[in-house]
Amino acid sequence: MINFLPESRKFSILFLIFSVVLNFYFFSGKVFSESVTSSVKVEIETPAPPSPPPSPGGGYTPSETKVIFTGRAYPKSTVTLLKDAQIVATTIAGEDAKFSLTLTNITSGSYIFSLYSEDKYGNRSSLLTFPLSVTSGVTTNVTGIFISPTIDVDKSEVKRGEVIKIFGQAIPDSDITVIISSEEDIYGKTKADKIGAYLYNLDTVEVAMGDHLAKSRATHEEEISPLSKVVGFKVGTKTVLKTIGKCGKADLNCDNKVNLIDFSVAAYWYKRSSPPQNVDLNKDGKVDLVDFSIMAYYWTG
Repeated sequence: MINFLPESRKFSILFLIFSVVLNFYFFSGKVFSESVTSSVKVEIETPAPPSPPPSPGGGYTPSETKVIFTGRAYPKSTVTLLKDAQIVATTIAGEDAKFSLTLTNITSGSYIFSLYSEDKYGNRSSLLTFPLSVTSGVTTNVTGIFISPTIDVDKSEVKRGEVIKIFGQAIPDSDITVIISSEEDIYGKTKADKIGAYLYNLDTVEVAMGDHLAKSRATHEEEISPLSKVVGFKVGTKTVLKTIGKCGKADLNCDNKVNLIDFSVAAYWYKRSSPPQNVDLNKDGKVDLVDFSIMAYYWTG
């Protein structure tokens, strides 16, 4: 029925449906590897009572409404803050990987905040999400944030018995656990160096043939990060190096983001015949709500 509506109206209805799907993923946590970790603290600064006006008819300046996020990412990495899936601020972490982001001029209400960082290879961490209620005139401090490591592999397919390199970036000098899905999960250990870079060489001689997923997490000073994004690879009969700059899943215009531009492309092909392969995300020959659900999973804003 939606196909008989004008294009502008069709787009609005599709985006409304997509927003419902996106919010489902936000609130269920499926977009993110994990929500707030045990090291994170949310503290409310109670504003001081206003001073009396200096003279009759005078006034006072109300306390500012702010949300401050502090934590650790990777040295000199870009940290991005999103509010309800839209980018609202960025900062650069210091050489010690610490960062602080302050959001001002925000109205009171309930929001879904999320953070991610990007390493020196251009790979992004998983999103870490914070559902918060903001009160007018109050400063909300979110501290102890521990951004997950990034992760990537050097081969899309590896001949069984050869080594595949699993690498990324995390807090400097942190202990890294790499988890590989197989018939039984494989747990590898390595350590990040002074700039947070880590490398794990997986010997695939004991790894089953077929598709696998790898993820990682960091431990530093008894704190444990959320799990990273997952990265896929195949153990087979040949070795294929991973293509640099290949578009990620649901990134339809190859700008390393999944946002309204990608949604617009997918919306154009909604229920049209012969959609491009990169738009038909579940490869069933059509673009429908299943494809928008997949896009919601990879959404960055």
